[in-house]
Amino acid sequence: MSDKPRKFKGGVHPNDSKALSSRKAIKEAPLFDSYKVIMHQNIGAPPELVVKKGDTVKKGGLLAKAGGFMSVPLHAPTSGTIKAIDKVPGPTGISVPCIEITSDGEDEWGSPFEPISDWQTADPAELKQRIWDAGIVGMGGAGFPVHVKLSPPEGKTIDTLIINGAECEPYLTADHRLMLEQAEEVVLGVAILVRILGLKTGVIGVENNKPDAIEALNKVAGKYNITVQSLPVNYPQGAERQLIYSITGREVPVGKLPMDVNCVVQNVATAAAVTEAVLKGQPSIERVTTVTGKPLVDPGNWKLRIGTPISKTIELAGGITEQPAKLLLGGPMMGIAQSSLDVTVMKNTSGVLLIAQDEVSQYTSEPCIRCGRCVDCCPMQILPATISQAVENKRFDWAEKLNVMACIECGSCSYSCPSHRPLNQQFKRAKVEIRAGLRKKG
Repeated sequence: MSDKPRKFKGGVHPNDSKALSSRKAIKEAPLFDSYKVIMHQNIGAPPELVVKKGDTVKKGGLLAKAGGFMSVPLHAPTSGTIKAIDKVPGPTGISVPCIEITSDGEDEWGSPFEPISDWQTADPAELKQRIWDAGIVGMGGAGFPVHVKLSPPEGKTIDTLIINGAECEPYLTADHRLMLEQAEEVVLGVAILVRILGLKTGVIGVENNKPDAIEALNKVAGKYNITVQSLPVNYPQGAERQLIYSITGREVPVGKLPMDVNCVVQNVATAAAVTEAVLKGQPSIERVTTVTGKPLVDPGNWKLRIGTPISKTIELAGGITEQPAKLLLGGPMMGIAQSSLDVTVMKNTSGVLLIAQDEVSQYTSEPCIRCGRCVDCCPMQILPATISQAVENKRFDWAEKLNVMACIECGSCSYSCPSHRPLNQQFKRAKVEIRAGLRKKG
């Protein structure tokens, strides 16, 4: 690791549009009448339901237990009654199982975990178990169970912990505000992760367009022997592979994981959640989310409980001044367009974004003009134009040979394409088709 970060290949520089919410302090959302908690909120196996209709629960009470090692438990966002075990639109548009809770208005905690105040001398296994019991997943978007990342298999040695504070996605400012307002909680969470991994230090990478956050983190980082690394602004700086290269110079091979280059990467929001689980005994039932976009009256950042309907987040932002063209969960580059306001906040919901009509042009996809812009900007150094041609011809075997599975779906190619070709969407389709083919063979 060097003091000067490295520049990864490719990348783009979209208008960040963060001014809408970057100066808005985090607000606590009020208690709502009901919550619909989506059951499967992690990569891996879904949790197993332990409640039924009519049961009463306390805030933080167990709703579903982990369904295996690659799974995490789910906890109640408030106290009340289980109204139904039903379905709700999921973020990908498919209806998914959910647990509907009618609030009793008391918001009464059940039996929270016992705080581990002596974390500096506690057994790392105990700290890791607490993170698992608290149901913490990667809150930057992927939803990967944190305890799994902290459990390298035999033969894998971790020597570097990197915390993602880049928040390179346009419009989103939740991580920025978290670093600025809760720097101590973020850095302390990093120190706990360092303790679990048996390291001496960890590094928090922050894009240099957030100098106030860098300053806030630096004020407390030394106390816990944590380093804060300023990074150049270059989307997708926050992607794991690009972040690892920028900070360490190590390249994660295609098909490999950060562990294969001795690294673990977590998000700043995840680090803050670790602090709450270890020092306060609180499970993962809420997160800071940016609710933003030109159509909103008052964009900002809110601490929202899991299960909060997206319709309620729009109300918190004062409603709309115009009919939006699109509603996205996440940012404009990697976010997923929604067709329903009944989708609810999950542990990895970093943003709710409304796109104005004048921000969306009615583009028509045109033939590729072989300009090479998509190749130049691709951070994974694959050949988007050629892969796109393979997908259009339903040659998914060809797309696989061209390394479409290495695509990180950052959207840089689609953003840069003068012919407005739906490259990112094509690559997502190709991955689905390839995985389906493998399942048939297997």
